[in-house]
Amino acid sequence: MPAELSVQRELLDYVEAHRDALVSLVQDLVRIPSENTPPTGAEAACQRYCREYLEACGFETDLYELSEVEGLESHPLFRPGRDYAGRPNLAAKLKGGDGLSILLSGHIDTVPRGTLPWTRDPFSGHVENGLLYGRGSNDMKAGIATNLFVARAFHDLGIRPLGDVTIECVVDEEFGGVNGTLAGRVRGHLAHAAIISEPSFLRICHAQRGGRTAHITFESANAGILSEHMEDGVAGQVAWFLSQVPGFAELRRATAPPNPAYRHLANPVPVSVLKVHTGPWGSGEPMATAATCKVELFWQTMPGESLETVDAQFNLWFGQVVAARPDLYPSHPNVEFPIRWLPGSTLPDHDFSRFFLQQFSGAAEEAIGTAPAQAGIEGPCDMYVFHQHFGMPAILWGARGANTHLADESVEIDSVVDAAKVLLLFVYRWGRFPSFR
Repeated sequence: MPAELSVQRELLDYVEAHRDALVSLVQDLVRIPSENTPPTGAEAACQRYCREYLEACGFETDLYELSEVEGLESHPLFRPGRDYAGRPNLAAKLKGGDGLSILLSGHIDTVPRGTLPWTRDPFSGHVENGLLYGRGSNDMKAGIATNLFVARAFHDLGIRPLGDVTIECVVDEEFGGVNGTLAGRVRGHLAHAAIISEPSFLRICHAQRGGRTAHITFESANAGILSEHMEDGVAGQVAWFLSQVPGFAELRRATAPPNPAYRHLANPVPVSVLKVHTGPWGSGEPMATAATCKVELFWQTMPGESLETVDAQFNLWFGQVVAARPDLYPSHPNVEFPIRWLPGSTLPDHDFSRFFLQQFSGAAEEAIGTAPAQAGIEGPCDMYVFHQHFGMPAILWGARGANTHLADESVEIDSVVDAAKVLLLFVYRWGRFPSFR
């Protein structure tokens, strides 16, 4: 067997031989909570763990506070309002030669545990029937683990990459954070291409949908158990609004520009009511008609749609909904957009991007025996920062899981192993192409 093929076989064999260590690594990360609770978060302990792990693998690390990043707050993409004290970003580099460089990126923060009941401890890393459970197990500590595992494999096998390999763990991606990913780029951690280890279900995702979130507050003066207008309150306002949401969904389907990455979906731009809230529940609370009700509306967008167009469409539609029932709305409900606009995005269509996709697909086919599907990821993320603001080809690649952002979140262990095989083989091969620097 030629020496080059022998090394590649050794890499794949390493993953299989050390799958228990990979599982343990995911468990370690899950057992260190790193919940994002805007405007604050608690990612520091997990970041310190990752730094120590990468330093032990021979990587040079940069653990830095976002406040240290010169030019971050003045960048047009930066959104204020988050507290980053004690929430450092981490970047680590293994220097190579003159080959193509790669950045393996992922967010270390998770959504909070939440109040829904878990049947397993959310910070235990419990393994059962081939699944590993825990908050962030799927989104995206399994992805972080596969990135770290690449570092461990190179170290243990004594392989030096021929191009620079940078691994980063950023804070504050959830809830439309993005500032952590932006900080890494402004800090100067760049490469010829990037792989973001989001849970892509072993698909090569080269596009993302956008997302817009609105909080709508309905209010009524007629509230309370003794009101002679008990049938009013906000119930009529909310009921009318909810009855009109399907019309907004149909409007979105009819007007959103089509994109080839989403042609497989029956509805590429869904509209969803995520929350309806009037107040505390239970017999310990007084019975009364509600004075206020908040509704969280979320709708997704296609690559190419602008914030101005998306907001103008919503505002026109919502204004018509309210104007159609002046008997229900003595004043216009308050609308807020609590999360930044996350635009849709696709991998730039040029020769180098196509080469990047081709090489990753080829490595995947070699590593796991089949060429993965190529598609757009179903939700928004921060990949657009690489595509649109820093000119870096970037894709999403990661394992399969379930109950993301919900109770009993889990990741499929076999798919974590497959994701690691593909990533390791690709990184090794990628550095062997000559750099264009």
